[in-house]
Amino acid sequence: MTQTGEIGAADAAEKKRSHAKLLTAGLIGSSIEWYDFFVYGTAAALVFDKVFFPNVSPLIGTLLAFSTFAVGFIARPLGGILAGHYGDKIGRKPMLIWCLTAMGVATFLIGCLPSAAVIGSAAPILLVILRFVQGLACGGQWGGVVLLLTESAGPKRRGFAGTFGQMGVPLGLVMGNVMMIVMNAALSDADFLSWGWRVPFWASAALVPVVMYIHHKVEDSPEFLALQKEIAEKNRGKAQVAQAPLSEALRKHWRKIVLGAGLLAGTNSAFYVSIAGFVSYGSKKPADGGLGMSSNTILMCVLFTSILMPLVILAAGAVSDRVGRRPLILVGAAVLVAWAFPFFLLANTTNAALLVIAMLVSSIGQALTYGPLASFMAELFEPRVRYSGASMAYQLAAVGVSGVAPLIMTWIIAETASTTGVSVYLGAMAVITFLSAYFLTETNPKAVREDPNAVPGIAAAA
Repeated sequence: MTQTGEIGAADAAEKKRSHAKLLTAGLIGSSIEWYDFFVYGTAAALVFDKVFFPNVSPLIGTLLAFSTFAVGFIARPLGGILAGHYGDKIGRKPMLIWCLTAMGVATFLIGCLPSAAVIGSAAPILLVILRFVQGLACGGQWGGVVLLLTESAGPKRRGFAGTFGQMGVPLGLVMGNVMMIVMNAALSDADFLSWGWRVPFWASAALVPVVMYIHHKVEDSPEFLALQKEIAEKNRGKAQVAQAPLSEALRKHWRKIVLGAGLLAGTNSAFYVSIAGFVSYGSKKPADGGLGMSSNTILMCVLFTSILMPLVILAAGAVSDRVGRRPLILVGAAVLVAWAFPFFLLANTTNAALLVIAMLVSSIGQALTYGPLASFMAELFEPRVRYSGASMAYQLAAVGVSGVAPLIMTWIIAETASTTGVSVYLGAMAVITFLSAYFLTETNPKAVREDPNAVPGIAAAA
């Protein structure tokens, strides 16, 4: 091999190692970020009604606790707007660092909050403020991490690379549930209610080394750096960074933003009904309208399915590089439609094995949809408005579906004393996902997949 060839091989090996480190950092950072966001949902289902709303009925306490849970989802579009605006102007990396830092600080402080018994109404007010900060951070984080991963990957491996941000969702849930299960099992009910629930929130300090690594070791994505370079050549008529990315995205791409949000309707509603709504419903006493199951039993079922879900997400993203993004999403949505009623037929038996089956099939449908979504959502928008457009689509689904799913489930069961209405709701959300994928254009069609020089995206697919 010539010296030039050796240098080229060494450069290629170094780029491969650097990208592997980026995938690892993205996976760890995303997992801890989602851990912080989800551990709140588990705490809301198990203890927040007693800690922050002790003077109301169990039903009202649950609704109030889930209302604070929903605040995080209300804040997420605003976080997506702010991070998207600056992420399209100054870079993906700076906004990701800010979002990870804000999430870690807010989560740690939630664990430090005094109860309502100590400081009265100030406790739930402070809880809502910190949950709002969590929502802002989460809303901006998703776009930052998935764009760093997909824009830094080779054009034929974007689906695979994007899953390292997507897998953070179930892995974060696993970590949160493990922490809650351990603390719940190791402590008496009184100790868990008093201080044990706080420990999982304090564990968010683990984000600090991840933030430091990304700050010092990770470069911004090549696509954004190329876009910045073009600014210097703007006098020659080349592309510029958008001056008002969100405004441009809404004006030119509103249809894709709405349909992009619809892609998440089925998977998000099923996911949050499983991890928050059912944890509360299943663990309440029958006298309070629940099933009377052990909360740890339910959390273990969630934990088992959440361990398997990342594998399906990874496979779905990789397959989307070979067959296209839309087929996986359409199949996943069809599974969620078909499973909406069987889910509760099995779960309502209170049999742990049947509950695992119910959650496992649902999680497969969710993962088939969610795996290709990072690359698909990014490819729907041109680089100059990509952070804004993708973040707005993703976070609209958060506020319109994710945050209210446990509330809708609780309300339907309270009004009807049945889960039939919840199944109808889940089925309808999955139909929205199916139709949204159907009406969107495939960004990685056969012609693009078979052309070694073609880059997936709307422009290439057109």
